[in-house]
Amino acid sequence: MTLGTLLKLATAVGAYALIASSLVEAMDKSGHAPGVSKNGSIQVPNVDFRKEWSVLGAWVVNGDDGENAKGIHNVYTQPSTIDAYRKTGKFPDGAVLVKELLTTKTQDMTTGTIGYADKIEGWFVMVKDTKGRFPDNKLWGDGWGWAFFKGGNRAKTTSTDYEADCKGCHIPARKTDWIYTEAYPVLKAK
Repeated sequence: MTLGTLLKLATAVGAYALIASSLVEAMDKSGHAPGVSKNGSIQVPNVDFRKEWSVLGAWVVNGDDGENAKGIHNVYTQPSTIDAYRKTGKFPDGAVLVKELLTTKTQDMTTGTIGYADKIEGWFVMVKDTKGRFPDNKLWGDGWGWAFFKGGNRAKTTSTDYEADCKGCHIPARKTDWIYTEAYPVLKAK
């Protein structure tokens, strides 16, 4: 082998190792994604995702008056999920997306009328499952675990069946793996 061929091979192996490590990092030591038990129950992950995870993007929910925002939805994921998505164009097994729903307040300031995040209304949590681990659990299907948590209760989901409680809102995003990726510019490579 020539030196050039060895360098190309080493680069390819290094790139593969980086992708593989990103995929592995999405899972915890037990082989489950953060917030997922061995029977498939889902909780809001017990991590400080505001500090330790990356912001995928944010949604502003317009109020009925058409002028003031009534909610802000911040979406977080593990940094390794972004790395893997940028390389493969797919969410890796074990990726967790947490959408934090916040109410807003509106206030007149010297720069104009502004809106800002106020209180937590709840969380949507989605967990990528490429292996179909929980076929008998109604919160799992179409390659994801799906759950909604109301108010401050991070442990008990109000969702009982993803097809009835969650999937309907995601049908327009079916072609992008059920995720509205257009709102997440961080997924696009630099």
